[in-house]
Amino acid sequence: MSDVEVTLSAPVLKRVMGVPGLVIFGLAYMAPMAVFTTYGVVNEITAGHVPAAYVITLVAMLFTAGSYATLVRSYPVAGSAYSYARRAFGGGIGFLTGWALMLDYLLLPLTNYLLIGIYLNATFPMVPTWAYSLAGIVLVTTLSIVGIGVVRNANLALVGMQLIFVAVFVVLAGAHLIQHPGVSVLAPIYSQGVAATGLFAGAATLALSFLGFDAVSTMSEEARDPRRTVPRAIMLTVLVGGVLFFIVSMLATLIEPDPTAITDPDTAANQIMELTAGQWLQTFFLASYLAACVAAALAAQVSVTRILYAMGRDGVLSRRIFGYVSRRFHTPAGAVLFVGIISLIALGADLATLFSVVSFGALAAFSLVNLSVIKHFLIDGRRRGLRSTLVYGVAPAIGMLLTGYLWFSLSALALAVGLSWLALGIGYLGWLTRGFRRPPPEVAFDADHCLTDPHDAERASAP
Repeated sequence: MSDVEVTLSAPVLKRVMGVPGLVIFGLAYMAPMAVFTTYGVVNEITAGHVPAAYVITLVAMLFTAGSYATLVRSYPVAGSAYSYARRAFGGGIGFLTGWALMLDYLLLPLTNYLLIGIYLNATFPMVPTWAYSLAGIVLVTTLSIVGIGVVRNANLALVGMQLIFVAVFVVLAGAHLIQHPGVSVLAPIYSQGVAATGLFAGAATLALSFLGFDAVSTMSEEARDPRRTVPRAIMLTVLVGGVLFFIVSMLATLIEPDPTAITDPDTAANQIMELTAGQWLQTFFLASYLAACVAAALAAQVSVTRILYAMGRDGVLSRRIFGYVSRRFHTPAGAVLFVGIISLIALGADLATLFSVVSFGALAAFSLVNLSVIKHFLIDGRRRGLRSTLVYGVAPAIGMLLTGYLWFSLSALALAVGLSWLALGIGYLGWLTRGFRRPPPEVAFDADHCLTDPHDAERASAP
């Protein structure tokens, strides 16, 4: 039996996603209500200037999203920044990029499971937090294995519920502000004495809110006409998500302009809802927020499994576990189960610690994606001319500078944990390559021509 016959008979990922589905997937990952997750913490860091921090982050993310959109036209494959950096800089840098991304991708679903437990326990304290979190892990892991079509339909419903809540909140917040005039509209953007360091530190924390556009790029092998649909979906996801974040954070800040009045940063949203319209809005918020957490956890778990799947196919990670695709559901079941097991950490994790490190990997990967554009098009591709210089040189360089500055604006704890994770990755890469004497293993990136089942590999090598 030939290699071609084997690879063509192996299960492959289904191409079912169009632009609307990809944008919904990205928004589900970003979660329109995620603004309330980090609002209290960032409000404290920026001294009441959360909207200004979102503007800074949005600008940086637009440049970086442009780099993603540029690269996906050349590399429409699963693996996100890992695939782009590997193609541009080689297997070693590609591995470390994927390794950095895994830090935040593995922690992000875990964060949502923990939030589900915290909010449900606060409302129904008779059940412990860990039990709610465990139920969320089981539900999302099951949906992730069943198939991407189920994920798409679930995301549509869950994102729809979030958008309904955001619309209701915008209307009620507007009515509240009309009834309570005198608040400065410009104060959340700029006020005398605001510290630039605080704004950038807050903006760095908010980077995790924009991971949705990177998640869209991980679905390239499950998108129809990915060279056209994925770039459009990436830019739309950033714009729509960024505008929603800005509007909601602006209204929340205007309702309670004094950052010192927020009694508990982790549950600041409850206080904002009560000030806006009372207890009933708090109840509506809880239902919608739980939907947001489930949608974000679902999108996050699906995305990280695609990254693990791409690395497993290349042999960077175990093919037997991470490169395995279910013949029944056509999903990377091994990677899904691995992420579900890792997510059990949520049963005893600390939310503040998770928030402090989850942006590290994202900003590191974003910086490398911007550099990959310059390397691939200007250096390797030798593109010349004014347009090429602007598109493939100036724009990604600006994105690199902005994401790099945000990266170094993270807390000392985030940098320490992130750098330790990278050091661990370098050590593993050294072992994988026998002391860096061998290149990391490499196979075809096209899912239609890669071995996804270890038994296929055995049969392919048989005489």
